[in-house]
Amino acid sequence: MPKQTSEFGKNWYAIHTYSGYEDAVTRNLKQRIESMGMEDKIFNVLVPTEKKIKIKNGKRRVVEEKIYPGYVLVEMVVTDDSWYVVRNTPRVTGFVGAGTTPAALSEEEMETLLKQMGQDEPKFKIDVILGDPVKITDGPFKDFDGKVAEIDQERGKLKILVNVFGRDTPVELDSLQIKKL
Repeated sequence: MPKQTSEFGKNWYAIHTYSGYEDAVTRNLKQRIESMGMEDKIFNVLVPTEKKIKIKNGKRRVVEEKIYPGYVLVEMVVTDDSWYVVRNTPRVTGFVGAGTTPAALSEEEMETLLKQMGQDEPKFKIDVILGDPVKITDGPFKDFDGKVAEIDQERGKLKILVNVFGRDTPVELDSLQIKKL
């Protein structure tokens, strides 16, 4: 008697992998699907990523970050065969779900995730308002305290008033170079 039933049809499932090996698992799984002729049961393999803005050496960079490190999403019909192929892919530790029965992701979860992945331009998240006290975390004024004097939401830039030699001096910084006190 089969352990897995395909009564739910085609769904998205989360599989747990060794962290840092998500891309390798995706490649291995795609090769296994092809070599074992499972294209009719396993349709899509996806590592959810999103674009984020980071600052390194004073330069702003857009990097792609995994939304769920250690997880890969698989669109498939669960049968004993397809479950076996996915479960026995190197560096896969198992399906997310209770016991040996994988739990499908809801359509709402997948829509939200795909929307999050589909954003072309990363958004600036500026969580300070005018007059807020802040600490500068990067750049020539690192570890100085200041006050927010201006916010440029479009460019993600802030003007911070920093006390230098007893006088408030405006300094333009990236929103990622400060933290709220």
